[in-house]
Amino acid sequence: MVTLDKIYHAAYVLKQVARRTELIYVDQVVTVSEDEIAAAILTLIEKQKLIAEGAGAVSVAATLFDRLPIEGKKVVCIISGGNIDVNILSRVITRGLVTAGRNAMLQIALEDKPGQLLGVSRIVSECGANVVSVHHERSDANMAVTSCFLMLGLETCDFEQIAEIREALTRAGFRIVN
Repeated sequence: MVTLDKIYHAAYVLKQVARRTELIYVDQVVTVSEDEIAAAILTLIEKQKLIAEGAGAVSVAATLFDRLPIEGKKVVCIISGGNIDVNILSRVITRGLVTAGRNAMLQIALEDKPGQLLGVSRIVSECGANVVSVHHERSDANMAVTSCFLMLGLETCDFEQIAEIREALTRAGFRIVN
């Protein structure tokens, strides 16, 4: 987001700030990450029911992630462009949910014996999260023959809940790989 007095030419260029030879007055230039843009797009969808492409949501990302000293000021973010492919939009939503701590992936090393999946599921449930995907892997060459990896996709409320789940699993003797 930039504060502008007078613009003759301006462009949003990902990963670089380009200078133009034409006259342009800029008070400040700030940058935001792709994850912050994804979070801004998700916020616009959820709270304002608006679809914006990445470049159109940059000003919202800059305000959401405190890139400018705006506290106590009246601020308007220009939101433009809805030219976003639905496949990209799906990925942006997923990334926004992960960035906000509302989706998580856990990989857990387990002993390959009855009841292990039940024990993990019970802990996740008691912590209030929802399991949305499960992958049980027995054939990884880097694990013992009597072991397996459990990969879980979770819907969570926030990073605190993810930490709570990790701590509860660790206390119960499960080894979280990532």
